[in-house]
Amino acid sequence: MDNILITGAASGIGAATARLFHARGWKVGLLDVNHSALASLAAELNGAWHAPLDVTDAAAVQQALADFCAQHQGQLRLLFNCAGVLRFGHFEAISLDEHLRILDINVRGLLQMTHAAFPYLKATPSAQVINMSSASGLYGTPHMVSYSASKFAVRGLTEALDLEWRRHGIRVGDLMPPFVRTPMVDSQQFEPPTLRRMGVNLQAEDIAAAVWQQAQGAAVHRPVSGSFRLMYAFAQVTPAWLNRLTMGWLSRE
Repeated sequence: MDNILITGAASGIGAATARLFHARGWKVGLLDVNHSALASLAAELNGAWHAPLDVTDAAAVQQALADFCAQHQGQLRLLFNCAGVLRFGHFEAISLDEHLRILDINVRGLLQMTHAAFPYLKATPSAQVINMSSASGLYGTPHMVSYSASKFAVRGLTEALDLEWRRHGIRVGDLMPPFVRTPMVDSQQFEPPTLRRMGVNLQAEDIAAAVWQQAQGAAVHRPVSGSFRLMYAFAQVTPAWLNRLTMGWLSRE
């Protein structure tokens, strides 16, 4: 039976993905720093395997993977790196510690999970890694500078690792949605002009459906939503100055 291990599983996209894959018969593993919310979700999913985890703790990451994969003959069909944090605001108004925390969780945490997962993925036919990227990994996005930087890193890591790990039969891809209605977005105190102009037209369940699509037919990058798929295709063929002009208009205060 196929299995999936999800970081950031306690709420939002991670929780929606866990519900969808569980409903479709996969064995689901749940990881998150929010243990109480994680336990509630696990109970909802008939006692799904779960463990509290800070993805920036390398030793804890290795232990969590070992514990989950031990229940599945040392195999891991799909790692979904969904854990991430976000902060909207002017760059100089956000503390340096907060900028570093965003990079630490969104990049270092993802690297540690993926590195530790390698032996289990290698041991599994048709293994995959799906990384949670963003539309802001395509365009540098004002008022979410460090988040955008982290998603550029995720996009580059995804492209490079998909090429490198093909020799092991492991596919690596990412999802690139624009704004999604999740607790992480709803809790922000600053509204970027880009969000105001583009709107929030996706729900967590829409991204979970994209994870399912990716698990069935891997793409390196999977833009999510019709409007962003058009923007993504446009960006592949237009000059960089025009893409930058577009983002400048969208983010104008």
